[in-house]
Amino acid sequence: MDQPRPDGAAEPASTEPAGVAPPAGSGHDPGPGHPLRRSRSARLVPCLIVLCWLAVGVAVSPLAFRLTDAQTNDASAFLPEDAESTRLLEAQRTLPGGDAVPAVIILARADGLTPDDLRVAEALRADLGEFAANTIPPAVPSGDGKAVVLTVPLPQSTDAEQFTEDIGRIRNISDDAAAAEPGLDSAVTGPAGLVADTYDVFAEIENALLLATASIVAVILLLVYRSPFLWIVPLLSVGIADQAAAGLIYLLARHADLTVNGQSAGMLRVLVFGAGTDYALLLIARYQEELTRYAEPAAAMRVALHRAGPAILASAGTVIIGMLCLLLGELNSHRGLGPVCAIGIVVALVTMLTLLPAAMVIGGRRLFWPFVPRLGHYEQAEETGSGTWARAGAAIARYPRVIWITTTVALGALVLGMLVLPGVLRQDEAFRDQVESVEGQHLAEQSFPPGVTAPTFVVANAAQTDAVADTVRAVPGVAAAAESGRTADLVQFLVILEAPPDSSDSFRTVEALRDAVHAVPGAGALVGGNTAVNLDVRDAAVRDREVIIPVVLVVVLLILALLLRAIVAPLLLMATVVLSFFAALGASALIYHFVFGFPGIDPALPLVGFIFLVALGVDYNIFLMTRVREEAGRIGHEAGVQRGLAVTGGVITSAGVVLAATFAVLLIFPLVQLAEVGFLVAFGVLLDTLIVRSILVPALALDVGPAVWWPSHPTASADRALALRAAQAAPARPVPLDDAAAAAELDQPGIAPSGAFADFGTDTIEHAYEMSRLQMLDEEQANGLETAETARTTEPPDSAGTAGTGDTGDAPGSQKQDASPTGSPRDPRADPSR
Repeated sequence: MDQPRPDGAAEPASTEPAGVAPPAGSGHDPGPGHPLRRSRSARLVPCLIVLCWLAVGVAVSPLAFRLTDAQTNDASAFLPEDAESTRLLEAQRTLPGGDAVPAVIILARADGLTPDDLRVAEALRADLGEFAANTIPPAVPSGDGKAVVLTVPLPQSTDAEQFTEDIGRIRNISDDAAAAEPGLDSAVTGPAGLVADTYDVFAEIENALLLATASIVAVILLLVYRSPFLWIVPLLSVGIADQAAAGLIYLLARHADLTVNGQSAGMLRVLVFGAGTDYALLLIARYQEELTRYAEPAAAMRVALHRAGPAILASAGTVIIGMLCLLLGELNSHRGLGPVCAIGIVVALVTMLTLLPAAMVIGGRRLFWPFVPRLGHYEQAEETGSGTWARAGAAIARYPRVIWITTTVALGALVLGMLVLPGVLRQDEAFRDQVESVEGQHLAEQSFPPGVTAPTFVVANAAQTDAVADTVRAVPGVAAAAESGRTADLVQFLVILEAPPDSSDSFRTVEALRDAVHAVPGAGALVGGNTAVNLDVRDAAVRDREVIIPVVLVVVLLILALLLRAIVAPLLLMATVVLSFFAALGASALIYHFVFGFPGIDPALPLVGFIFLVALGVDYNIFLMTRVREEAGRIGHEAGVQRGLAVTGGVITSAGVVLAATFAVLLIFPLVQLAEVGFLVAFGVLLDTLIVRSILVPALALDVGPAVWWPSHPTASADRALALRAAQAAPARPVPLDDAAAAAELDQPGIAPSGAFADFGTDTIEHAYEMSRLQMLDEEQANGLETAETARTTEPPDSAGTAGTGDTGDAPGSQKQDASPTGSPRDPRADPSR
């Protein structure tokens, strides 16, 4: 019985593959090998796949929401083992409370402290003893009498949530004590306050990040597909991928020592949503195209996976390998970011190649309503040359050299923006909104040396205590130094710097301090603390950038060479991607400076931005150039470039917009470093999608010509086919042996003056044989169509329902589909063998 279709046509109940029908009048069940059984199995397998993924989603969701608990946002945890700050932390563990994290409490009054204010400070020292790892030192008043500082050494903790709760309780106790004296201000700052504020920022924004990312993807999918149903399938698929990836990362962070911080966790979410949606767009676009050739959705999906799958796999593989190159870094934050993002891409890839196809097959054509792809209706605007991207390709083909030179100059101008790139971001400048730790630091700087909220530590052999103490106090930029711990073997000094923490001046002071104490004979001195940690992080980030970027370039170049089977094209593509990165960085520097007013950049920004933009930028070039190569082998190089741009332009642009939008979500974070990464990657992806891939790459490919594929020759078969068609179209006429001028004037490819008539070369003869074989198949197909049409019109009504007519409800189209061994009478290319 026919089922209604969204487009108004009747939907046959039969689910037979195209061209296969059960024997008319048979009353028994088909055997195990019959296509009907295979069709039922084809419906059962997608259902099982969807059920399995739903079970995975339910199982891992509780773990995914606990990812924040596994984050480590202390900069010291990012350092390599051989960094001096790391070695100082190890030495501090042998001192009583030496590895404590200082929470600095500031009490201040604008017109000067009163005796009651000082009594409040001493009372706080007693009240906060329960939080301290050891004895809290006495409160220290400032020289101007307007502030007093109390340092509470908190024990190290791997439980970030509990640590943050303790800081919250300390802040409540301090605020209540200060409130008893009107006009007395209080704030909790120092390394402990910064860690707590950072954790709170990520915990508060995590759910908002997920909601914003999903909402943006949903809106874009609605605009792309203009269907009330289709957008739900890729969105739910990528949502399950996000939960699965986050749950897996949580388990690895808890049980396999994988370093996860707020930055990598935030990037995981946007990368899975962005890349997963990109893969969905590319696969669905090819699936929609194949539905016009194949009656069965399962058959169309198999061909779509066969055609689009390799490009998607190559794209994901490029991103995965690029991310894993971060394992070569010294910083644990880089070494953790690489596997986190690589795992996210793997999960997104597996989900989009299993769950999404299964769900699309179950939904069938109806998911595309109201724009249902109909069998045999393979009319697309881009095919006829009237579409936007077809017109763009034709325009580029007229002046390719002028266009690529102009585009290159424009991108080079953007590179000049790097001249205003700000310096290194200070820790108190990392927050876009006001937080108590930064307010407390500014409050302390009004009465104390700026380094009081982030003290530097020096640990040395106890036998050289006096020599080390004198050396430390003599270093320019040191405001004060005092002994803060001792054992039989080691002594520790607490050092206050005159410059603000993490500033260029404070970095220079730490470097001078290290040089001075290292020169003390037998001291074995080490310098650490928050400012020293961030100095080591900066130096390690520079080293990682110098090592990883060349490796990524070589690896991606090799992948492109293997995929395109060429040397010239990969070199050109890599040059365009690198130019695009520097142009994006220059443009971002201008926006950071003149629009956002960011005071500095995170040291890891250039490397992280490069990895993302190179890996993701090469993605779009892979999608474009693999299709161009396919088309060039069929219709020639120039036409292949234009057609490749026409048929991929829309879907790649949609994919780029989705990816850019998901990374732009990072701009909602109140942390400068994440906002910087989000803008850089979002702008770079749009630049690469709309300018580099759409204009620069096609113009270069057209200007270089078929040599772009050197040393391979994908256009050779297309050239022979075009030559044969030209020869067949021209009227045959004899060419005299001695009439060279007439032969030259004829100028027919493959025809040479041999004897009285032209002879074809060996290659042309072989191709002519192939063309003859295809022509015979076409004639047989046409005869089969006529026979099938005659049989349909003469078949009794009671047996017509047994014919395998597909699911389009268009009887003539369905009969043609059944008679065609390729599944599409209008497009012979649907047959992979042809």
